[in-house]
Amino acid sequence: MDTKALRLLVVDDEPNIVDMLRMALRFHGFEVETASSGREATAAVTASCPDLVVLDVMLPDCEGLALCRQWRQAGVEVPVVFLTARDRHADKVAGLTYGGDDYVTKPFAIDELVARVRAVLRRTRREQPVPVRASMLEFADVVLDEDTHQVTRAGHPVELAPTEFRLLRYLLENPNRVLSREQILDAVWSEDFRGGLTVVDQYVSYLRRKLAPYGPPLIHTQRGFGYALRAGTRAEPGSTLQPGEPARPGSTVQP
Repeated sequence: MDTKALRLLVVDDEPNIVDMLRMALRFHGFEVETASSGREATAAVTASCPDLVVLDVMLPDCEGLALCRQWRQAGVEVPVVFLTARDRHADKVAGLTYGGDDYVTKPFAIDELVARVRAVLRRTRREQPVPVRASMLEFADVVLDEDTHQVTRAGHPVELAPTEFRLLRYLLENPNRVLSREQILDAVWSEDFRGGLTVVDQYVSYLRRKLAPYGPPLIHTQRGFGYALRAGTRAEPGSTLQPGEPARPGSTVQP
């Protein structure tokens, strides 16, 4: 899944949990806002319309279940993933009945929470109308036509396999951003794909080779994070980029 511009609101009154979730979710490319009470959460939902809320069930001024029910009664349809130490079956059913979309019990593994957040976003975003977008995507000297499935670089036709085409399209939709292998896998491959992250590296290599004859490298490796579509020469070493952060002069980006 493309996490570009996806904004999450994390609501919890335990600072250590908030800090951990903020760091982990930002690492996976999300924008993260936080709140420590029901009042702050409602104000944030009203003001910024997040794409999803990670909501603790026990807050200092209210219960998360009741807060979610209030939102639903007011017509607020933001997806909600509950966090709670309650692990009884009845508690989980109550969370879903009150309008929640998923339920994660404490203690939890970060990768499980991220997977559940992505699953809810895939499901809820699929139910929304798909915006009409232009059929042409361009970056530097690369042009991709989604209607004709034709790709050119510097005016030269580039023959791509379907997966290579989808990979290039995703990169063109997110220029100058470091995209993790997980993000690329979610966006380019189907949900029932059972292969590992190495398939991303393989197809990036295929795509690089097909673009290489017509110009300098465009797909750069950010070690430890992923890949970025970026024009220009190799950046000077000495700094790093975070996933989702635009590439800047002086960042360590290697082709």
